[in-house]
Amino acid sequence: MYQRILVTTDGSPLSKKAVRSAIELAAALGAELVALNVVPRYPMSYFEGNVSISLQEVSRIEKQWATEGQAMVDAVQQAAQAEGLRAKAVVARSNLVAEAIIAAAKKHKCDLIVMASHGRKGIKRVLLGSETQHVLAHSTTPVLVLR
Repeated sequence: MYQRILVTTDGSPLSKKAVRSAIELAAALGAELVALNVVPRYPMSYFEGNVSISLQEVSRIEKQWATEGQAMVDAVQQAAQAEGLRAKAVVARSNLVAEAIIAAAKKHKCDLIVMASHGRKGIKRVLLGSETQHVLAHSTTPVLVLR
């Protein structure tokens, strides 16, 4: 049915649930697993007032985020491999999380995306947004959402 499953993780308890489910599904289907973490770029604003951050500090922060993201997906890869699965750990750098997820699914030829959703409604959804909803609305790859 599915041969390569992309699972997104941000290290939160909810995404860990999605990871466990994706590993179980991949094991049941004999599918490969691709673990993805999207690392944001450091937000730069010219309207922050007098506080300026050096390029070295920005670089250090982005490197720290990438290192933490890599550790997250490496842990997923190890957990999947412990179950006898083929797995790949991927970190994408983008401020557009949903677009990065969709692009990674295409790049790695995944035929299913597994991700978590907080299930926010009303004003919280408007204010906080929903990357999951964006992926659902724009991806041509099927999406399995866990709450």
